[in-house]
Order: sequence, then structure tokens, then C-alpha cells
Amino acid sequence: MPDARVERTPPVNLEAEQQLLGALLANNKAYERVSEFLLPQHFADDRHARIYEAIGQLAARNTVANPVTLKTRFEKDEGLAEIGGAQYLARLASSVVAVVNAADYGKIIHDLYLRRQLIALGNEVVNDAYAVEEDVSAADHMEATEQKLFELSRSGSYEGGFKEFRVALREAIDMAEQAYKRDSQVTGVTTGLDDLDKKLGGFHPSDLVILAGRPSMGKTALATKMAFSAARAYRERTLEDGRKEVVEGAKVAFFSLEMSAEQLATRLLAEVTEIPSDKIRRGEVRGEDFPRFVEAATALDRLPLFIDDTPALSISALRTRARRLERTQGLGMIVIDYLQLLTLPANMRPESRVQEISAITRGLKALAKELHVPVLALSQLSRAVEQREDKRPQLSDLRESGTIEQDADVVMFVFREEYYHSRAEPSRRAEESDEKFNDRYEQWQKRGQEIHNVAEAIIGKQRHGPIGTVRLFFDGNYTKFDNLAGGGDFHNEGN
Repeated sequence: MPDARVERTPPVNLEAEQQLLGALLANNKAYERVSEFLLPQHFADDRHARIYEAIGQLAARNTVANPVTLKTRFEKDEGLAEIGGAQYLARLASSVVAVVNAADYGKIIHDLYLRRQLIALGNEVVNDAYAVEEDVSAADHMEATEQKLFELSRSGSYEGGFKEFRVALREAIDMAEQAYKRDSQVTGVTTGLDDLDKKLGGFHPSDLVILAGRPSMGKTALATKMAFSAARAYRERTLEDGRKEVVEGAKVAFFSLEMSAEQLATRLLAEVTEIPSDKIRRGEVRGEDFPRFVEAATALDRLPLFIDDTPALSISALRTRARRLERTQGLGMIVIDYLQLLTLPANMRPESRVQEISAITRGLKALAKELHVPVLALSQLSRAVEQREDKRPQLSDLRESGTIEQDADVVMFVFREEYYHSRAEPSRRAEESDEKFNDRYEQWQKRGQEIHNVAEAIIGKQRHGPIGTVRLFFDGNYTKFDNLAGGGDFHNEGN
């Protein structure tokens, strides 16, 4: 059977390139319409690329770029000489149809460049897939391809640029109006914790929020509470033109790199039903509790909460999955448990772990801005906390803290004094009298009662508001955070 394959040439439009260059030579001001997104390497013809680059260099010096000023520059250009040299420049300038079409020609050239890059990337993917390497898996190839495709998509946008202040002002007023109409007056996605919402205003679109704490402080439980509350509060309305508008809450993507989806679901069931999670796992739900258990499971089943429990997920794979979910289901918030378990593709890993974390946090911040959603990422703390008498965490305790603190819009710490206090039960000192020991023991018990079931959310950094501490209720039986009766007693420490 004869080979039906046809040799295809990459897509180019030399006429569009000629028309654009002619428009630029006829009116240098047209360069401003295309220079923001169009680069010399986007031209299919290298000679056209050199002409475009020369026009840009003259424009940068406020020098007129026309066939006369460019003549001396290209007198010794053998490539240009092949097509007529200076006379070719003159023909370009004289043959232009309309200068107003310069931006359209630029977009055509740019689009065809992206198509050629996609073809090249496709060929590279095919060749890499054929070349089997022991230390590079198929998953690594896919992640690397996703990363290259994402980078190409970022270079493929000619939108953006300056926004008039009146437009930004209108958006700010609309956001404030929406918050005013809500009972909670929360401008962002609710955390489900009233006092924390008051200080943060909820989680805001495009913000990277870091929630950090030492092991056993309840980072995952608090993040789960926030994700559950955002999903439970989700409401939307249909506008006159048929589009959907989110009124409150959010559809949530929860990337659990440490716990399985079943474990997270069990935690949520325990919180809602107030049946200890270990009993749920062992099937020890009492008969009288079962209707409540089924009712809670039915309610949770309807939540717009999506869990991905893939371990050792790369930042590029996370980004791809988040974008896919946003496109297919909608997305209003991303939760990642936890930051240090994310990786970079094998071919992109830097020399040090600090540089890797820096690249990951920058990627998460870029993702928050791209999808216009808050990203809540959990983070570990260094052991330096354990060496201090006051074990409340601070910004310097963040692992690889420089980059995390720099990229984050909000940094919060979760702290439970009761955890440390219960492990520091006083013992009798040598030659200590009964009276002194009993007094110390009584003070220890009194402090234990004061901090029983109390946790602290410490806001260590907030770009748009005050820092300080909010007290929360924590029930260890159900690993459950909630509002503290009587209010959270926020301690404002300024901006």
C-alpha cells in the first residue's frame, strides 16, 4: 500500500510580514502597537526579523526608521542583498496598504509563530517518547511537556498592559458593594471562622496564603475546615445574559499530597457528625448515630469540593490539573497540603532545595494570578520553634523562609499552647517543699484550664490589613476548629 503521508511545511505568511514591515517603515508610530507582544524571532523569514529588530533599535533612540536610515545598516547584509537590498526596503514602504492594520498583521505573525512552536514541540515529544531512558519516566516526559506548553501559552498572550485607573476603581467599588450586600461583609472566600474573616476579609482572588505550623498543631484540620466552609457556602446566580456569577463561597480544589482522599473525607465526616474519626474508620458507628451519619454523608456528597491525592505532585502537573478543573467545573479556591511535598519536573530541578522552594512558591503565586483565585498552601516550620521558651511561631521559622515570606500575600501560623503545656507537667524538684510544689502544680492546672480547647491563628504577614492573633476553638476528639465562644479576642499588632 503506498504511503499516503504528505510532507507538510510549517505555516508562514510572508505577505503579512511584508505588509507589517511596510507599515512600520511608513509610520514608525505603528511600532508601538506591536512591540509589546511581537519579537524578531516571531518572524518566519530571518531577513524580515533583522529589519524588524533594526526598526526597534532606531525607535528606541527616537530616530526615524525608513529605507534611507536603514540603508547603511543593511548594505553589507548578504541575506537582504539576495532580495534587493535597499530597494527591497523601499518597495516594502511603498507597497503598504494601510498602516491601521499593523496590529492585525502583527497578531497573524505571532499566531503563526506559536503554531510553528507547537509543531516543533510535538516533534520533540515524539522523539523523546521514542528515546527510552532509564532515569526518565514517561510521567517525567509528560510533566516536562506540560511545563513547556504552559510557558508557550504564557508567551502567546498579546493581551494585558496598562489598565485605566477608573476601570480598577470601578472593580474595587463593585467588590466593596458585594461585600456590603453580604451578611458577613466578607469580600473574599470565607474561612468559616468569623473572627478570622473579620481580620482577613476572607481569602482574596490572586492571593497566595501560607498556613504554617509544627506537626500536631492542626494545619491540615484547619485547612480542611476552611475548604469545607468555602465549598458549603458556595452559591451562584444566573445573570440576564445567561452567565453564572458566584455570590458566595467557592468551588474548591484540594491537593492532598500527604493524606489520602478517604482520610480527608473521614475527617470531614467526623467534624460534621461529631463522631471520632478513628471510630468511623473502624466501623464503630452506634446504631442511634447512624441516621445522623448518613444525613451528613448525603450533605457532604453535594459539596463542590474536589480532592486530588496524587503523591509527589509536580508544580506543573498541579497547574495543569487546576486549569483543567477551572475549565470543566469552575474553580474559586485551591488548597495544597503541603508546600514542601511539591516538586519541580526532573529536568528543571535547581542545585539547592531553597531554589526549588523559591521556584515552587513563585509558580503558586503565578497560578493564583492566572486563575484569579486564592491559593492556600500549607507549610512546615523549622525545629527552631522547639528550642524557644515561647513556642509561638514567627516568620523566621518558615523553612526556606525568605522565598515563602516574600511571595506570600498572607502568612498565618496555627499554634496550640495546650499541646506543649500538657507535655510539661511539673515534677518535684530536689529539696522542694510540698507547699512550693503544690503551688506550682496548681498554677500549671489553672493555666491548662484557661487554654483547654483553645488554638491561635497568628497572622504574621498580611499585605492588605493588620497582623495579630485570633483565638479559635479546637476539639482534639474530632480534630475540629470552630469559632471560640465569646469571640476570638484579636490582638492587633499593626501592619
